[in-house]
Amino acid sequence: MPASDRPIRVLIADDHAIVREGLAMLLSAFDDIDVVAFAEHGTQALDRCGEARPDVVLMDLSMPVLDGIEATRRILAEHPSVRVLALTSFLEPQLVRDVLEAGATGYLLKSVTSDELVGAVRAAAGDRPTIDPEALPLLFRKDAGPVLGDDLTARERDVLGLIVRGMTNKQIATDLVLSVGTIRVYVSNVLVKLGAANRTEAATLALRHQLVPEPG
Repeated sequence: MPASDRPIRVLIADDHAIVREGLAMLLSAFDDIDVVAFAEHGTQALDRCGEARPDVVLMDLSMPVLDGIEATRRILAEHPSVRVLALTSFLEPQLVRDVLEAGATGYLLKSVTSDELVGAVRAAAGDRPTIDPEALPLLFRKDAGPVLGDDLTARERDVLGLIVRGMTNKQIATDLVLSVGTIRVYVSNVLVKLGAANRTEAATLALRHQLVPEPG
């Protein structure tokens, strides 16, 4: 954790440049916070942690190459003094549980206000957890039965989001830097878990149940 006489060093991990830039601009307005590095995916976040030695990582969960949950697990295994704040658009019980079990200090939605985000960064640097008020009840919810999409992995959710955007297997493979064969397996898993007969039905279910953000 940072010494009291120096700014909190923050690494921002998100696969969207506009999100990284926006967060950096917001955080840089505060004298006690210093954005020291960026990462476009989980593997890069792990590498940058070794180079930049951040105190706090703002971690997106849905990223190519290595998702935020596994990246959190690996970062904390190699750099146990780092604190990770999940910052995501998804409000799903399994995601909340998985990233907290991986060792994250907090879970925030991207709808968070600037004051709430800065407060969470400061709290994380002080080894205090922050859970978004909307996410907190999910930790204690006892469902009568499984919720559609709860069993999707982070990577399957990535693939589903690209299916919703109308991408072919080849386009998805290029976007996620994976083989077409691997994507076929992920698509098959997604269809089975959603009980969908085809990609169109999977996309419809995904949007109806808010399993992925609507395409911009």
